[in-house]
Amino acid sequence: MNYKKVDEKDIQFLVSLLGENRVFVGEAINEDFSHDELASIKRMPEALVEPLNTEEVSQIMKYANENNIPVTPRGQGTGLVGGAVPLHGGILVNMSKMNKILELDEDNLTLTVEPGVLLMEISKFVESHDLFYPPDPGEKSATIAGNINTNAGGMRAVKYGVTRDYVRGLEVVLPNGEVIEVGGKIVKNSSGYSFKDLIVGSEGTLGIVTKAILRLLPLPKKAISLLVPFNSLEEAIETVPKVIKSKSIPTAIEYMVRDTILSAEEFLGKPFPDKSADAYLLLTFDGNSKEEVERAYESVAEICLEAGALDVYISETQERQESIWSARGAFLEAIKASTTEMDECDVVVPRNKIAEFVKYSNELQKEFDIRIKSFGHAGDGNLHIYVLRDELGQEEWDQKLKDVFDCMYNRARELNGQVSGEHGIGFAKKGYLCESIGDQYLTLMRGIKATFDPNNILNPGKVVG
Repeated sequence: MNYKKVDEKDIQFLVSLLGENRVFVGEAINEDFSHDELASIKRMPEALVEPLNTEEVSQIMKYANENNIPVTPRGQGTGLVGGAVPLHGGILVNMSKMNKILELDEDNLTLTVEPGVLLMEISKFVESHDLFYPPDPGEKSATIAGNINTNAGGMRAVKYGVTRDYVRGLEVVLPNGEVIEVGGKIVKNSSGYSFKDLIVGSEGTLGIVTKAILRLLPLPKKAISLLVPFNSLEEAIETVPKVIKSKSIPTAIEYMVRDTILSAEEFLGKPFPDKSADAYLLLTFDGNSKEEVERAYESVAEICLEAGALDVYISETQERQESIWSARGAFLEAIKASTTEMDECDVVVPRNKIAEFVKYSNELQKEFDIRIKSFGHAGDGNLHIYVLRDELGQEEWDQKLKDVFDCMYNRARELNGQVSGEHGIGFAKKGYLCESIGDQYLTLMRGIKATFDPNNILNPGKVVG
């Protein structure tokens, strides 16, 4: 599609709207804005703007729509699929300056925030009021709008669900500049189509979120983790369905393997409590009393031991909890630090197929002579599998990455899985999504995009556009 290039007249409009200190062009734009965490996909915007309120976002979109200028919304740039890369240049809208917590409503248990508020700021704020925002993606410096746009999940999804389950209402600027409000503080709503749920997970292709009303829960008073070593990953993963079928549902069930733990240990410079086994399950339980939590984890510990666990380590102290979870939180950075470049497959498969998929990814290492690391959410079937470039030349890396990804996404389809569990499609996974969902599904998605954005100016080139 042919878009208008940003010219001096367009810059003058943006400056008249925002002022010179919030409009950047040319060399004034930091190179970081050309990519997200997946640094292999890059493109500089022609203009970078920093709105402070909904009206400014609305005016930017109205002008861009009338002048056929592509617009890409962006938060902290922590994505892994090129979702915030301005593929067609145009205007990059940095939403990070809209970062206010607007209202805590303890009567309705909701928190109203602007899009640029960080996940870690939300957690800290609500917990200081004995409240709890359950979604827990690994990247705590991501913005809430980024989480909403990808329907981020995280480790607590086993018990509490994902971001969509905690979005009560949204204020959204449409591609034509119109502002709509969807949902609200209400708990139930059967009033027509749920546009709120359509916006969640749309990766900034249908509208720009300028305000979010989040659902909160009372803060659990007690949390305890179990670190459970196994002789093999197969044994560990095969235990998960048995745990899920019990009446004691953990908050999180993570799997990890020894070499990933060693990488995290080296990266952090801190010892892991145990690294003698080849594979581990890490389970967390929360509740309102120590007795409640103990009842939950005792039955699960018994299930693990009966399934072949070598031991069950109970992490009751803050120090031990910190040593385990800091290692888990460092897995991605540790893997990244061990190589020159990497790309990720975050497929989601049925829980009873995790072991089969991870075993298959290990076989691909040998078949293609390339390093592959993995960890993930064993409780919900979301796998994080990283293919590492190391010292491969560009041409060989591109070919091997394509071949490995083709194999993994094909196997995910065979196991009735999906392309992405929480990181989204963006640009990088678009081809795999098209292969996965089929023509009819794709036609419906493109029809929705065309209805919201007939000129295809908002985040073009992403998901299906």
